[in-house]
Amino acid sequence: MPVDKPNILYLHSHDTGRWVQPYGYPVPTPNIQYLADSGVLFRQAFCVVPTCSGSRACLLTGQHGHSNGMLGLAHRGFSLHDYRHHLVHTLRQAGYHSALIGEQHIAKRPDVIGFDRVIKVDRYHVDSVVPAAREVLAEAPETPWFLSVGFFETHREFFEPTSLRDVKYSLPPANLPDTVETRRDIAAFKASARKLDQGVGQVLDMLDELGLTESTLIVFTTDHGLAFPGAKATLYDRGLGVMLIMRGPGGFAGGRVIDEMVTHLDVYPTLCDLAGIERKPWLQGESLLPLLEEPGVELHGEIFAGATWHAAYEPQRAVRTRRWKYIRRYGDRELPVLANTDDSPSKDVLLRAGWGERPIPRELLFDLALDPNEAADLAGDPAHASVLEDLRGRLDGFMERTEDPLRTGHVDPPPGVELNTPDQHSAGDPVTLT
Repeated sequence: MPVDKPNILYLHSHDTGRWVQPYGYPVPTPNIQYLADSGVLFRQAFCVVPTCSGSRACLLTGQHGHSNGMLGLAHRGFSLHDYRHHLVHTLRQAGYHSALIGEQHIAKRPDVIGFDRVIKVDRYHVDSVVPAAREVLAEAPETPWFLSVGFFETHREFFEPTSLRDVKYSLPPANLPDTVETRRDIAAFKASARKLDQGVGQVLDMLDELGLTESTLIVFTTDHGLAFPGAKATLYDRGLGVMLIMRGPGGFAGGRVIDEMVTHLDVYPTLCDLAGIERKPWLQGESLLPLLEEPGVELHGEIFAGATWHAAYEPQRAVRTRRWKYIRRYGDRELPVLANTDDSPSKDVLLRAGWGERPIPRELLFDLALDPNEAADLAGDPAHASVLEDLRGRLDGFMERTEDPLRTGHVDPPPGVELNTPDQHSAGDPVTLT
């Protein structure tokens, strides 16, 4: 349902997954809940690369990571093949003015991206980003605008827990043991999430005060799952699952919850349709608008995801349907790549239990209906051989169609990037320059 070109506020956080109140988690985020109550929440939203730069690059180019070139982390030297594929260039052709505040993480130097205005802030935390957002919104041009507001929260290092009750009683993610260390760790995440929520609330209040609410489409999301073991940088749903809440013109209202699978790739074509812009030929997602117009329609029978580098090389690809998840790992390494898991008290708990020495199968198959925690691998079960073969074929076909370089073997890093080795235990260990 095209509308007069809406203003677009791209509001995003770091490492939050779906761990906010409207997704049912015991994390008090009343402002994010308010946004959901007045907008549309996508319950089954996924990133397609569960790493910081890769995820953001996919949303903002509408392409998978191996298609847009962002196979690793921008601050370590990885970049897009073509920054002209970034959303701001398409929007500029339709008369949009663009501005960037805070986190962006797809370029070492933000000026190469193509924003009309880049606002410098001391830090990317809420306390620095929100005042800058107020200044920009107060001076918003009459032409439609695209504003990217990126918060560092809830990236590690987390804030110190402010609630003794949280420290004592919080329940860690289901894939982690319930210990003193993991409880305190998730309590610290909650403190960061509260700060994120305050920032979201302040930006929403600004839109109201300035009379911009009705004309502004908000796209609120995060890059990938929590910075805990078994989530961020993995292809489990804990790594791929993201919050996605949209509110504003075009039918994104009413406190609706949509259960169909969607991905970050779907945001770009949706914004094109809303603003009456012809979709670019490189886009690999689908518009979300049919989900608003035809309840129950299936947008994707399957979704694909992958990661190649985070801190270190760990190539893997996956296909997910409503019922099944298939993950394929590449290369010779059988043990976890520990540098790709952020250092934390929770990581220390697992390392003491021997997690670093436990091999990972080359292929993994999960029944998401009976095993939503993805704990029981069925790849070696003869009863599921036909499912395994089907998903193998789907993944192979996708990699062939999209010319994934991994389909032919090892992928060499580009020159001039900083990498950890797969044998190192931490991203903080000394890096190698390629």
